[in-house]
Amino acid sequence: MEMAIDTPSPSPSASSAAAGRQTRAAESVRLEHQLLRVPLEALKSTVRTNHRLAEKEIAAVLSSASAAAAAPGGGGGGSGDAAAVDHLTSLVSRLHGLKRKMEEGARAEELQVQRCRARLNRLASASSGDDAEWEELRLKRILVDYMLRMSYYDTAAKLAETSGIQDLVDVDVFLDAKRVIDSLQNKEIAPALAWCAENRSRLKKSKSKLEFFLRLQEFVELVKAKNFMHAIAYARKYLSPWGATHMKELQRVTATLVFRSSTNCAPYKVLFEQNQWDSLVDQFKQEFCKLYGMTLEPLLNIYMQAGLTALKTPFCFDGNCPKEDPLSLPGFRKLAEPLPFSKQHHSKLVCYITKELMDTENPPLVFPNGYVYSTKALDEMAKKNGGKVTCPRTGDICNYTDLVKAYIS
Repeated sequence: MEMAIDTPSPSPSASSAAAGRQTRAAESVRLEHQLLRVPLEALKSTVRTNHRLAEKEIAAVLSSASAAAAAPGGGGGGSGDAAAVDHLTSLVSRLHGLKRKMEEGARAEELQVQRCRARLNRLASASSGDDAEWEELRLKRILVDYMLRMSYYDTAAKLAETSGIQDLVDVDVFLDAKRVIDSLQNKEIAPALAWCAENRSRLKKSKSKLEFFLRLQEFVELVKAKNFMHAIAYARKYLSPWGATHMKELQRVTATLVFRSSTNCAPYKVLFEQNQWDSLVDQFKQEFCKLYGMTLEPLLNIYMQAGLTALKTPFCFDGNCPKEDPLSLPGFRKLAEPLPFSKQHHSKLVCYITKELMDTENPPLVFPNGYVYSTKALDEMAKKNGGKVTCPRTGDICNYTDLVKAYIS
């Protein structure tokens, strides 16, 4: 005999809660592109660097070994044998160095793989974990991202450490960028050019002009130092290859050989100013973010702007904007500047006194002077003042019975 066992089906409330969690998880994952892209790009960069290093070192060792085997004097004893032994000792030492570098590279790759795995696990927990814990950790990641972009590196590292989210943030990636940014702020080009060389193929694919502008700035610095012959040689070696695509910029910059740094001619005087270095820093930051798939704006700004789009109305920019409105603060107003006004399908009346919504349960009352306030606010005022109410805007006083009820359709 077979016995059928009925398994209890989940309740509708449990099903709806699970569906809601799945929906929130899907929405969260759509916003987490950067979370996975950055460690993946870092891993690809590390693999490429290790591969180039191995190819270069192995080719050098093989070439040196072939040269040693082909060298005359082998087997003749004396100085020939001693030279061969020294040569082989040098090769062995070089191979040991290569082994050490490859082990360091393997550890770096493993670290990046660990971060990718941790972030995948984090995203997987979005649909099954605790919503409050998920949101709290995401807020901390967003704050770390903001601090890193604002150059608060130590504070960002400390927050990541105390929160246990080192594998979910990109402190080391931003520290690599910091080295280049610091050098540009100190008017040093070499680290930025080295970064461009390491990422040349990807920068070329994105049609980046960063290396070209770095070369232009180095040329201008040579002119500024009155090292004209060196500047001409530098232009022939490094700037001429860009002539086919950037001739207009090249002509303008090479004209500094004639106008010099003391010129008062505005189009050329600006090339010697400090803001050229500031422009290079900004351009490097943009290329850095593109390379790693990061947003150009801090994540904190993006999330706050998403909320401000629902709050921004023309009323927020009037002189009567209430203090409770975030857009009454200059910082939020600046963030909201590029955003469109919120589209309100239905008008909402908010009481000037209580800042509460006026609706059928709390209808608006109209003063004889035309100003409108909520019933709740004016009731309380009348009880305290013997049936008298005062318009807070104009100071006009009237009886509560003189107010007229307004109807909202």
